[in-house]
Amino acid sequence: MKRIASLPAPPAPTSAAPTSPAIAPRPQLEIRDLELVLALSAAGTTAGAASAMHITQSAVSRALTLAEDRVGVRLFDRTARGVAPTAAGERLIAGAGLVLAQLRELEREVAAPALAPARVRLVCECYTAYRWLPSAMASLRRRLPRLEVELAVDHTLDPVGALVRGDIDVALLTTAALPGAARGALVERPLFSDEIVFVMATSHPLAGRAAITREHLEANTLITSTTPPAEARWFMTSVFGRRKPRLEFLRFPLTEAVIDAARAGMGIAVLSEWMASGYLGGGDLAVKRLSSGPLRRPWRIACRREAEGAAERLVAALEGAPPRITARAG
Repeated sequence: MKRIASLPAPPAPTSAAPTSPAIAPRPQLEIRDLELVLALSAAGTTAGAASAMHITQSAVSRALTLAEDRVGVRLFDRTARGVAPTAAGERLIAGAGLVLAQLRELEREVAAPALAPARVRLVCECYTAYRWLPSAMASLRRRLPRLEVELAVDHTLDPVGALVRGDIDVALLTTAALPGAARGALVERPLFSDEIVFVMATSHPLAGRAAITREHLEANTLITSTTPPAEARWFMTSVFGRRKPRLEFLRFPLTEAVIDAARAGMGIAVLSEWMASGYLGGGDLAVKRLSSGPLRRPWRIACRREAEGAAERLVAALEGAPPRITARAG
């Protein structure tokens, strides 16, 4: 009979034996991917993103394809007007700014741990941003405790004047232009955009359409809040170009009244997606966009030069903060 040699038993583990830490999977997305989706979201076109990132338009298109391959989903739909984020893209945009802001904050903390907190006074030109800004500021305080932001709402009617006088440090602007004489003391850059959407009762004759046209706007009463002249001119130019049709408007001072008038079938409400998003859960309102594509209003951030460092930190935290309803508009 053959004898089979037995293997010696392994030594019993001792309490001093080291254990290897678990290594988390490496993220597929890169920092440049996050910067790319934020630039595309702000510009709405590959050409605009290319300008902001100082690369070619074809490089932006290739980079977007690579980012979509890495994450495994489509992030932007290509439209006649440019690009529009998908639902997955909106989720990535919402988190990208804070990820970049926290990374930059960590770098600052490592380089200068004793640096005093930065304090900035912030105002918005358009009151619609106040729909989400307080919540964003609360989240910002938790994630970036060394950046203290105070909302200076008293200067909403004249944000540029307040910047020039030094009453505020940072302003979020839509149509107001910086005076040429102050450009040495003030700096600005593109920030993000919001979509202007069209809200109507589900009983409205146009509610069953996939999208509405310029002709539909001309044939219906448009319900809005009180709009500054510069913003009204932007809307007319963006929608109708050089044409100047006669439109019928019904104006209310409060968003709730605008929404209720639309719900009552009195016309089509023209609203920022930020304002509309809080009223769409009841099933009695439909939100539409133009058949020509999303109507995006560009926002800029302007600041006094001495507040430029704090404004840069604020930008990264705000880029994905606004609420979005573009995935539900149809």
